[in-house]
Amino acid sequence: MKFLLRLLCYGLLAALILCVMIVFFGVNDTPDIKLGWSLSHSDIDRAKKILHEGSKTRPDEIGTIELSKEDLNLAANYLLNRYSKSAVVISLKKNQLKFIATVTLPKNSLGKYLNVTIAFGNVEGRQLPTITKFKAGKLLLPSNLTAFAIDYFIRHSSLNDYFLLATRPIKAVKIEPEKITLTYFSSIKTLIQARTLLTQTDPPPALNIYQKKLADIVAYHDPNWRLSLAELLKPLFGLAYQRSTLDTAIEENRLVIFTVNDYVNKKEAGEFGSRSVKKPASAKYYPAFLYKRTDLAQHFIGSATLTASLNGQVSEVVGVEKELSDAQSGSGFSFVDLAADKAGTRFGELATTSPETARKIQLAMSEIKNYSDFMPDPRDLPEHMNEAEFKSRYGSPNSPVYQALVQQIDARIAAIPMYQLD
Repeated sequence: MKFLLRLLCYGLLAALILCVMIVFFGVNDTPDIKLGWSLSHSDIDRAKKILHEGSKTRPDEIGTIELSKEDLNLAANYLLNRYSKSAVVISLKKNQLKFIATVTLPKNSLGKYLNVTIAFGNVEGRQLPTITKFKAGKLLLPSNLTAFAIDYFIRHSSLNDYFLLATRPIKAVKIEPEKITLTYFSSIKTLIQARTLLTQTDPPPALNIYQKKLADIVAYHDPNWRLSLAELLKPLFGLAYQRSTLDTAIEENRLVIFTVNDYVNKKEAGEFGSRSVKKPASAKYYPAFLYKRTDLAQHFIGSATLTASLNGQVSEVVGVEKELSDAQSGSGFSFVDLAADKAGTRFGELATTSPETARKIQLAMSEIKNYSDFMPDPRDLPEHMNEAEFKSRYGSPNSPVYQALVQQIDARIAAIPMYQLD
């Protein structure tokens, strides 16, 4: 026990010493590289495409990304300059990936800039590269000590969760003279965890406005009648339409969807990364319905939330996996639930894909008559199938008979006028 405590203290001391050395030697009034690189509109569009390259691969499938030196420099400078006037130069030499970065610091007595040079290289027997060089300003630090101290600092700080989610999907990195190749595998669970972690921040002020509006709706609801999901969505999107501009419509729509999901999926909201504020224990609660079923409302708004947070492809895969899991041990596979998932996914896509469509959805939702304006009636579809029955009737999600029924569901959704707005 004493040995472990001593090792812990040594590790903490090494991390602290490294931090002090980086600050002392890496911060000064002269940048190591020239600042002020101006990104054109085409540069920004290309950088965004590079950063979203991984979304083309379906969850639970192995994917690869090839990035040239130009791609790496463009994406890295785009990210850095979103937060401060900074610059990075990335080079690929002798199978090493080298970063020279200068970051503009807030006003302080030590200096204007932080200058750091770090290199990564492939080591035989390892799939992921390791630190081979680290400089803070002009001070060259031992790579092994640097790697240990950085790893120790991350794993014993609040950064650890972010570090794990960022590195867990990466299975291999191959560094070549002209490019690097990343092999990755993102599970559905990891994607949902990332969504949850990245939204665990203080809720924006606008969220309180929507939550107050929802609380007023619930407070005045007649308990002798079922609470329709449309009763929640219609006035909140009406409020979003009044509050929004073309520039803010997407974010306002996200807040509406998150607010309704936090209420409808009250017990499961954490799975989708709730950003809600704490609600009073005395607040009234009525379950929300679609076609006299609470599960349909839960599936619809849950999928819309996942789509607004990540992307539609992830939402659809999660929906199918959920139903396959239910077929093994649960309520059984349900095409009824799957239809609600798919409608919610489509709704979430249109609400957050482009500013123009976001505004159209706001207006359309503020004028709906009932929930049939955004959710087709799925109650004639097969459900409650255990694993054996599902395999007997449909085989797998890749079978022609399964795909034919999915296409029928898609056609029902597409026939709704609201989903023809894009």
